[in-house]
Amino acid sequence: MNYFELFEIPASPTVDASLVKKKFYELSRKYHPDFFTNETEDEQTEALEKSSAINKAFKIFSNKDETIKYFLQLKGLLQEEEKYQLAQDFLMEMLEINEALMEAKMDEDSTAINHLKSQISNFQLKIYEPVKEIVEHYQADTTTQKELLQVKEYYYQKKYLTRILDGMY
Repeated sequence: MNYFELFEIPASPTVDASLVKKKFYELSRKYHPDFFTNETEDEQTEALEKSSAINKAFKIFSNKDETIKYFLQLKGLLQEEEKYQLAQDFLMEMLEINEALMEAKMDEDSTAINHLKSQISNFQLKIYEPVKEIVEHYQADTTTQKELLQVKEYYYQKKYLTRILDGMY
């Protein structure tokens, strides 16, 4: 089931949060399993499946990274559990940050850890800048495959940085 079609919104790496919320409540009311208790078993099963899909779609659309991931999967550009190879220069920068983080943790240097958090946040902004226009103003008829592959690279870089940030706590 295509979640963009389910929510009747255009397929895009970003979604309108207020529209998604509105459609979620509308669809939830329409397909809530409690409203199908007097229906046939097939209709009850269908309502339960739709309700589950609505909840899953809402969860995806409520997270910007998950929306990008879902969109890229829909376009056939990203596979679940894909072993994506990030650029060597990016990995070298991440190695330096990881080493500095390990050292700061061993020294229990909260100032250095906070500085690294700030550095990573700035890095996230830096990697988003080249794809910002593509992500925020996607046009199905004009956005190229090459541009979508740039979004894929961004997605994996952001995922890597998020793992580092999560490991800081």
